[in-house]
Amino acid sequence: MNDLRLAFHQFRYDQKTFWRDPATVFFTVALPLIFLFIFVTIFGNERLESRGNIKLSTYYVPGLVTLGVISATFVSLAISLTQLRENEVLKRVRGTPVPSRVFIAGQIGTAVVVAFLLVVVLTGLGRILYGVDLPGATLPGVILTLVIGGASFCALGIALTTIIPTENAAPAITNAVVLPLYFISGIFFPIDEAPGWLRTVADVFPIVHLAEALFTAFDPAADGPGIEVGHLAIVAAWGLAGLVVAVRFFRWTPRR
Repeated sequence: MNDLRLAFHQFRYDQKTFWRDPATVFFTVALPLIFLFIFVTIFGNERLESRGNIKLSTYYVPGLVTLGVISATFVSLAISLTQLRENEVLKRVRGTPVPSRVFIAGQIGTAVVVAFLLVVVLTGLGRILYGVDLPGATLPGVILTLVIGGASFCALGIALTTIIPTENAAPAITNAVVLPLYFISGIFFPIDEAPGWLRTVADVFPIVHLAEALFTAFDPAADGPGIEVGHLAIVAAWGLAGLVVAVRFFRWTPRR
């Protein structure tokens, strides 16, 4: 059996494992949908002048797509791989004929598929319930942004496992990294009026750049294909840095 068939077999297994875990499905898939309903219900669907007079729902959808992509890739991989490592599953995998690259490919494939599924569901519900404009001419920008963002945050999630010491620490450390960045990156509300120093801090990290690239790709008034080269370059640079760390320091044996 070649690597491609093995990777597909591993991917099918990881998909079944993911969808059979109610807690993982809730926090990865259901939570962004709940956030969309809550935000539009609380803040209404008025026009947002600072963003080109778009509806608030049009602002929330790409922001929550960003959250969903990061949850399905960065957060999910960091937690699940740490748990597998500390329970000696990764160690046992290394003792089987299955190549390491096939196992990791299955994990990444599951994260990417869940992320794309969440994008479709969020966009569809935004359109049906709140009249959010679907990307047309900017569809290439949406696809390219999701590919670069998904790949980069997969690499960063694997890299984060190198500093997580235990299984119990994985959720705490991962959420401690992403939650503050969600707030200062404009995921939950616009930060156009935030202090300059706070926006400067946010600009250092890749979440705000992925969000801004998706905002442009979902903006009905955007010109051209909706590709934000500058923002995507920063996301890709973070992804490459994460890949280097993951390749160099990723562990297959427990740290304890």
